[in-house]
Amino acid sequence: MSRIGLAFRSFFAILFTGKLPADIAKEFGYIENKPQPVVKPVPLVKASDGALQILGILQRDSRLIDFLMEDIGGYSDEQVGAAVRNLHDQSRESLNRYVRLAPVIDGVEGTFTKLDTNDPATVKLLGNVPAKGKAPGGILRHKGWRAEKIDLPPLAPSPSSIVAPAEVEVE
Repeated sequence: MSRIGLAFRSFFAILFTGKLPADIAKEFGYIENKPQPVVKPVPLVKASDGALQILGILQRDSRLIDFLMEDIGGYSDEQVGAAVRNLHDQSRESLNRYVRLAPVIDGVEGTFTKLDTNDPATVKLLGNVPAKGKAPGGILRHKGWRAEKIDLPPLAPSPSSIVAPAEVEVE
């Protein structure tokens, strides 16, 4: 492009937009022609990733999902009980390995408990619940659970919703 053409384009671009066009700035050496570094996007970790991960661990270690998804109506109570004992032990061991759980209220179920809070995220009030005001007391029906510590292995970035892969034995 001729210098006069560049001058006119530069003048009017700066006059109307306040910027020098990139191709002209490059022509005059104001912009270096360096390759820009490639920035890899950081994978986003969603809450569902941890949920899928713990389900995958429980499936891997105890086949919990297989048991829960199975129709057990045709089995006797003794057969279900025998299966549940082993499943319980394996699931509890896996859960304890990765998550430390503690009761929300450390009390005896079935006894009177005075509440420090009526926060619905912490305590679910049942029965004759006052509309507002001081947190009441009542009979503890369930202690609740809170996670004191979660120590799951690092997640491999994956957009997959697979909890456990299918297993195929090749002969």
